Amino acid sequence: MGRRERKKAQTRQALSDTALRLFLEHGYDSVTIAQIAEEADIAVATVFAYFPDGKESLIFDDGVERRDRLVAAVRDRPEGQPVLRALREFLATRGPFRVDPSPQHRRRTELVMDTPALRGYQGRLWTRSQDALAEAIADESGRDPADITVRALARYVLEIPDLAAGEPDPRHALNAVFDLLESGWPAP
Repeated sequence: MGRRERKKAQTRQALSDTALRLFLEHGYDSVTIAQIAEEADIAVATVFAYFPDGKESLIFDDGVERRDRLVAAVRDRPEGQPVLRALREFLATRGPFRVDPSPQHRRRTELVMDTPALRGYQGRLWTRSQDALAEAIADESGRDPADITVRALARYVLEIPDLAAGEPDPRHALNAVFDLLESGWPAP
């Protein structure tokens, strides 16, 4: 990474860190983009240049890393490991599903879960990965990425974080949904 790219990454991280700190201190709805820009000593226009999706995007990456890691969980899984097992293990390391998160991570997760705008934005980041995940699942299963069952599986998996995260025991809920996907609905 060249000097210019490093500087951009530092600016983006500084904005993100400032926004998270202000959101945690004052609440998401009480903080404006102008306040974040002032605190970071950056012009408001610069904030939007780095985060064109607006205020919700300030504490998230752009979704590319999320998508890439999700696809890597499928493509780079150990030989013989089922795709759904790899996806379960990947999601178990994220957000409210993590075991023993740091206090900072816990506070950030609580902020996201308790703020409808952030939770909705995070959900959109997950679903942006649907085509890439469907393609990876198709490649690994020898199916066509356009196959409705492949696309449905990708969508179902990407809905799990939002669905399970709001449960009293998110990790248990994550496992319950994956158990259902892996075994199918029991006949009555």
